[in-house]
Amino acid sequence: MSRSLRSTSAAVLAGLLLTWLPAPTALAAPAPGRPPVVHTQSGAVSGVQADGVDGYLGIPYAAPPVGELRWSPPQPPARWDGVRAADAYGNRCPATESTNGPRSETEDCLFVNVQRPAGTTPEDRLPVYVFIHGGGLVNGSSNQADMAAMVAATGIVGVTMNYRLGVLGFLGHPQLTARQGESGNYGLMDQQAALRWVQENIAAFGGDPARVTIGGESAGGWSVCSHLVAPGSRDLFAGAMIQSGSCPSRSQDAADAEGEVVAQAVGCAQLASAVACLRGTPVGELIDAPIPIVPPVAGTPFLPVAPREAVRRGDLADVPVVVGATRDEGRTFMAGSIGWTGEQYETWVRDAFAGDADAVLARYPWPADANEFTGAYLSGAIVTDAGIAFGIGGCANRALTRDLAAHVPTWAYEFAARTGPGVQPIPGYEWGAGHAAELAYLFPSFDNGVPIAPTFDAGEQQLAAEMKQYWGAFVRQGDPGVPGQADWPSYDAEQVVLSLQPAGRSAAVPDAAVAEEHQCAFWDPLTADGA
Repeated sequence: MSRSLRSTSAAVLAGLLLTWLPAPTALAAPAPGRPPVVHTQSGAVSGVQADGVDGYLGIPYAAPPVGELRWSPPQPPARWDGVRAADAYGNRCPATESTNGPRSETEDCLFVNVQRPAGTTPEDRLPVYVFIHGGGLVNGSSNQADMAAMVAATGIVGVTMNYRLGVLGFLGHPQLTARQGESGNYGLMDQQAALRWVQENIAAFGGDPARVTIGGESAGGWSVCSHLVAPGSRDLFAGAMIQSGSCPSRSQDAADAEGEVVAQAVGCAQLASAVACLRGTPVGELIDAPIPIVPPVAGTPFLPVAPREAVRRGDLADVPVVVGATRDEGRTFMAGSIGWTGEQYETWVRDAFAGDADAVLARYPWPADANEFTGAYLSGAIVTDAGIAFGIGGCANRALTRDLAAHVPTWAYEFAARTGPGVQPIPGYEWGAGHAAELAYLFPSFDNGVPIAPTFDAGEQQLAAEMKQYWGAFVRQGDPGVPGQADWPSYDAEQVVLSLQPAGRSAAVPDAAVAEEHQCAFWDPLTADGA
């Protein structure tokens, strides 16, 4: 991808993640009720029970990453005596305010949550779904993906976790690299530590450590791809699901250079003392420092090979994979371009595509009957089809799907519920199936400041129920097939994609139709895989 396209990727995601309206501050917990105490390797925990689900929330899986542990690999949590209450979600990891949550400056945030069908015992050995939240690796929290509805509907055990974000989770710096042999993947290391915690503790909750599926959306999907190829993660799961994700990465040199810019911004420019200075800087100053959207760091002990290249050549965990995207990813990313004029749209295209701009403008022309939403619809279509938001959606997602299917059993989907409520009310704007639109169908707790799932009509409610069953089936059996629902053949066997539609209209469609829908014959030569 060209430098201009990489800049566009960062700008597109930044517009989504950092500028929307604030979200409510409450962290909802289930209504009180007490399931049995569970003994983890660090101590006993008591949970809560509601609506047929036992919840054990806010369990430490690593020590608070403070002091010398700030920008260090996660360490084991301290043991505790007695019974620890695990009845509310733990602290959010530090991040500025966004629709993914309120501002947080609490570094003691490395918690895991376990939800299981009420009455589950250690002898049940139920399959486990570990979901990694999105947010561009700069914001978000596990409570946005409360697993209670999926657990109740499918009988699996659900696990979510918080992990270090932004500058605290993904800062590279030459002094950290010199001391540790790498830097910039601390958030991924947290996720890996949580997966190890699952292996060591989930049996006590009635889960089967041999049947763990990991999944994630957006940056959570980036994370899943990283774990598919990371040597230290491959033995920690038996299946993977990538929702609106991709496999981006940056080099250690790039991460170190970006980290020096951050260090200078907070008054820690002296190289020799930078680490001590940064560790002494108040967390509020750090999260307010300008830091770009930064993908994982490759060419390191944690990620020896760039994830996209590793997938391309088949150097990944030998597990079944579900991979997919939404039909109109870019309509979420580009909602900020509502009101653009034709001139503004053309400027954006020329900035993003340089020498290819004339061809792009001819393919996506400004119409004579334009209105205030035209700029968002056109730029959103380009972002979707080209996959220029770090390889999310469209032709880039199709290329990733094809590469996965060349090496592991793969099922592909496209979330195509284009008339749903979207992620935020904007009068007159048609969200289509924008980025993150599918999340509320799986996790009713997900919203962007305004409830989404309660607004579903009957057809959308049916799709939400069907999607939970597909996801649960894959976790249980490594194949998303569900009797009585639309057949979902594997991509590697039949070259088809399941189009997820409301009101029972989901159906498998040929890969060629997806390629035509996103104009891949045009985009593939221009953008390669978009990552």
